[in-house]
Amino acid sequence: MGKTLKVAGLTDVGRERDHNEDSFGVYPDFNLFIVADGMGGHRAGDVASRIAVESVEEFFKQTEKDDITWPFQFDPNSPFSVNRFLTAIQLGNSRIFQQSTSNEQYQGMGTTIVGFLAVENNTSMHVAHVGDSRCYRLRNGELEGVTLDHSLINDYLKAAPDLTEDQIAELPSNVITRALGMQDKVLVDIQTIENEVGDILLLCSDGLNGMLTDDEIKGVIESNRDDLNVAAKALIDAANANGGDDNITVVLVEVVEE
Repeated sequence: MGKTLKVAGLTDVGRERDHNEDSFGVYPDFNLFIVADGMGGHRAGDVASRIAVESVEEFFKQTEKDDITWPFQFDPNSPFSVNRFLTAIQLGNSRIFQQSTSNEQYQGMGTTIVGFLAVENNTSMHVAHVGDSRCYRLRNGELEGVTLDHSLINDYLKAAPDLTEDQIAELPSNVITRALGMQDKVLVDIQTIENEVGDILLLCSDGLNGMLTDDEIKGVIESNRDDLNVAAKALIDAANANGGDDNITVVLVEVVEE
């Protein structure tokens, strides 16, 4: 039997920033959900994140029909839905890079991106990400991270998994190693996970998980899971109460029986 999705999305500037460089997209017609966290001077970060989200939406609309030329090579060994999702994100990367290299005002801009595309009557979903915006899944009272940040600290841990806590504490914690717009091509991590009725998926910029522990995030969602809009607002309020050092964006999606 198929499943259906409930969704809520919200973004907030936070308490320390004077403008919001996050963007998000909620596209129930495609069962597609995106969060992007921009970076760059002179408000270029909000331009980059907006280009990323709009490029994904535009490509999905264009590929409702079969008579367009795809901008990147189609991988015949992967399903159409995976190719579609990856190509949409790669298109966003290309457009950001072009803007960054041709317009001095936008030089060096970039953005993280995380999103998922529900497929097979919402029984599974492709989760894609670049950077340190995250996807979490709350299932049966347990919150687990679906994505792994593309960060310097995680690269160190892969190379030297025996580092002590003191050594880890000395590593820079906010340096990302991959983002859209940094180069003309980008490697997008994508995986497919199965959905169960009752799952709640969370997409967020690091303005949320930088202010709240995983246990705090879980507690806020579980306390407000009867209304995802209330839960989204509660997550942002909690992050702001803990300092609100960055822009905060959340998208919550619950899997329910059709």
